Amino acid sequence: MALVAPLEMELQVFEERRQEWSLAHLGQYVVIQDGRVLDGFFDAYEDAFRAGLREFGVSRNFLVKQIWITEPVYFVA
Repeated sequence: MALVAPLEMELQVFEERRQEWSLAHLGQYVVIQDGRVLDGFFDAYEDAFRAGLREFGVSRNFLVKQIWITEPVYFVA
């Protein structure tokens, strides 16, 4: 039995829709759980996270991801 990484399905859905979403929602946040995309996009991470908690609760994993064409790289020193 193959192990599935946490949030693998959610990340796959994000990658499949990244180009489409980046046209109208660049910089906004999306919430995805088990392949289901929560209705609406959010300007702030906190708003997206709260919407995910309301919809899915604290006992289920869900992805909150900001929409960029390419992923930013952050350096911490």
